Amino acid sequence: MITIKDITKSFGSLQVLKGIDLHINKGEVVSIVGPSGAGKTTLLQIIGTLDRPDTGSVIVDGIDTSRLSTKKLSDFRNQHLGFVFQFHQLLPEFTAIENIMIPAYIAGVSQKQAKKRAKELLDFMGLADRATHKPNELSGGEKQRVAVARALVNNPAVILADEPSGSLDSKNKEELHKLFFDLRDQFGQTFVIVTHDETLASITDRTIHLRDGLIEEPEIVIAPQDQTPEEPCLNSENTIPSE
Repeated sequence: MITIKDITKSFGSLQVLKGIDLHINKGEVVSIVGPSGAGKTTLLQIIGTLDRPDTGSVIVDGIDTSRLSTKKLSDFRNQHLGFVFQFHQLLPEFTAIENIMIPAYIAGVSQKQAKKRAKELLDFMGLADRATHKPNELSGGEKQRVAVARALVNNPAVILADEPSGSLDSKNKEELHKLFFDLRDQFGQTFVIVTHDETLASITDRTIHLRDGLIEEPEIVIAPQDQTPEEPCLNSENTIPSE
């Protein structure tokens, strides 16, 4: 689903990414972890075509994003990618269902189709009774579920999430994490998640560790080889009798 080759990125004299190679399969839930300043969000933004690398290529769903014009990149993001942020970023003047429908409108989907899809997602999220509520009438967990539904409305190939549960309490965090795997199991959705949440990282299919702009390879622990057992010592009590 995603192939990244030799990605580098600098901001002035500061090199943030120093040659990233990464492959993510369709249907994987992958977490990216590392200390602050490791380059996690920069890498996520490059995967999401929100920023361009200095060198290297990003291929998403079979499309080399480095070859797309600015206009085509915008269309690509709308149709192939979904974004979930730490804070829901819902528009306060619109209801839950209207917020979900907005990316579909941008993609040129009819109001009837967009509303049908938004209702299906609200049902899946367990929020059918909150469709006409505005963000200030929703709990933190409900807002983030609406944000996830908005990310899914155009059936994107990949969901990119930046600290998606960072502002939630432990109960809502657990529910949101379960939702990601439910969506993967139900729709074959691919997730790339930047997180500091150790619990979330521990349950993802794979964890990518970034440090100082590079992917840290996991340590390979080599188990000691079995030693050849010593031959039994024959003494007066266990001497093999002769015929």
